[in-house]
Amino acid sequence: MSIDRTGTVDDDRHAAGVRTARGDRAADAARSHSVPTRSTAEAFPRPLRRNRRRPKRRLVPLLLLVAVVGGPVAWWWYANRSSGATESPRSTATVARHDFSSSVLATGAIRAQVGAEVRVGARISGKVERLYANIGDPVVKGQVVAEIEKADLEALVAQRRAELDLAEAKLAAVASLLPKEIEKARLDLEECQATHTLAEKALGRARRLRETDAVSLDDLDQAEERHGVSTARLASARKALELAETRYAEDLRQARAEVARAASAVENAEVQLSYATITAPIDGVIASVSTEEGETVAAGMQAPTFVTIIDLDRLQVDAYVDEVDIGKVKVGQRAAFTVDAFPAMEFEGKVSAIYPKAIIQDNVVNYDVVIDVETPYEGLLRPEMTASVTIFLEKREGVLAVPAGAVQRERGRTVVYVLAEGRAEPREIKVGWRDGEWIEVAAGLEEGETLLRDARGREQPKDQELP
Repeated sequence: MSIDRTGTVDDDRHAAGVRTARGDRAADAARSHSVPTRSTAEAFPRPLRRNRRRPKRRLVPLLLLVAVVGGPVAWWWYANRSSGATESPRSTATVARHDFSSSVLATGAIRAQVGAEVRVGARISGKVERLYANIGDPVVKGQVVAEIEKADLEALVAQRRAELDLAEAKLAAVASLLPKEIEKARLDLEECQATHTLAEKALGRARRLRETDAVSLDDLDQAEERHGVSTARLASARKALELAETRYAEDLRQARAEVARAASAVENAEVQLSYATITAPIDGVIASVSTEEGETVAAGMQAPTFVTIIDLDRLQVDAYVDEVDIGKVKVGQRAAFTVDAFPAMEFEGKVSAIYPKAIIQDNVVNYDVVIDVETPYEGLLRPEMTASVTIFLEKREGVLAVPAGAVQRERGRTVVYVLAEGRAEPREIKVGWRDGEWIEVAAGLEEGETLLRDARGREQPKDQELP
């Protein structure tokens, strides 16, 4: 029984092996011709997993080998490639002379000239009765712009004129009456003088007769009394004449002063009345209106503004030049500018003034350069337009210059590299103007010397002012 059972087991094992081999061959054939089904994968799971893991295990060592061997090779190739790319022959330049025609670029704005923009206001308080101005209306000097109520001012003028008439009447009275009083005093003086002369003669005669006892002592005393009375009357007449003349002069002076004061009061009242009529002080255009008819204005320390008048025929350009370039700008230099409204049109002008005080904004220092516009611009330019300004500096001929790229900044010095015996040696120089790609050499180089043109990666020097 055991032998039979053993043979049976062996036969079962052999049959199972045959079935397994046949199943393996069938699975391989199915994988080569079609996608394995779920039943096939479930029937033979372990052989498939071994086949999938085997390529991954082989790929990892291969990648490590490539990284170890290829990294240094790639680094060597990149380094040699970079050095080969940068090792190009350097370009050189020769120190030579050039003609410089530099210019300064700046941004500015159209502004009204001094006195071309006026804010017209009232010097007195009152209600606005008439307003004849509207924005954009052209006006001429002296044209009425507005009127303030003036009934009270007219009444004041009439009162002052009446006072003037009264003062003039008093002056006329003094001038006509007092001279007559002076004439009367003069006649009284003459009468007293005659009486005094008669009394003096009578006294002399009485004294001679008394010596011969021809007259009595009483007669002599009476003659002396009449002489004394005539002398006193004569002195009084003289004082009266003097007083009349002095009074006439003083009254005449006071009367004339009263007339002058009254006349001044009339003039002041008329001036106050004239303030009620607002007129244009210049020719121009109404730019803004700040009040309306019927509105009451109050004049205080600052006169209320009614309208703003701008003379569009007197405009200028205020160009804001950087502090680096302001030393090159001079009064009288030519300039040109354009505005955004007419980009294809160029206007010409001339520098007329440079403001000494700087304009500092966001830590940037600029100076206001005033440019008078010489190109006719009627109806084109308006205040506050943005202007792109070019100021032309004087032309310089035969200036020793080098390419701007050859100039470097090293340790606070301006240097170039001069070629001498095949070697590049640094040399300190002093630079001046810059015109495009050329920089003026003020000192440090001679004409004909050769230097390196390329100065990439180095700080470029700022232009220096023309000495």
